[in-house]
Amino acid sequence: MSRHFTLIEAEQLLPAVEADIREAIALKSQFEEAEAEWQHFSRRIMLMGGVAVDHSRIMDQKNQRESCALRLKETIEKIHEHGCLVKDLDMGLIDFPTLFHGEEVYLCWKLGESGIRFWHGVHEGFGGRKPIDREFLEHHQGEIPN
Repeated sequence: MSRHFTLIEAEQLLPAVEADIREAIALKSQFEEAEAEWQHFSRRIMLMGGVAVDHSRIMDQKNQRESCALRLKETIEKIHEHGCLVKDLDMGLIDFPTLFHGEEVYLCWKLGESGIRFWHGVHEGFGGRKPIDREFLEHHQGEIPN
């Protein structure tokens, strides 16, 4: 069973999640750079048959790529350990499972937003985001706004 957040709990977790998603985005960028360089080396090796190839540089590049991949995986796992879901790493899109009218839905936050202002059904995704309104708040795990 997944964890269900109240809106307050999700909001309180945002600073940590935001730091983690920013780190994951940076690591993804580093990995993509290392991967492109690795592909470049691989093509050179195939074209040159391994002649005049700097093997230590290739191993350094391979290690860099693998290190970025591992750190990225660990950072995403760290976000998941909080109980939230990374939905789109490029957008910095995070979902927090919650209950609305007794059904699981997601509180939805995107990097750059000042707080959690939207929710959507489990099968709707980002395009189905709806503003958190009074009705949502009144039926969301019994939370009543001030």
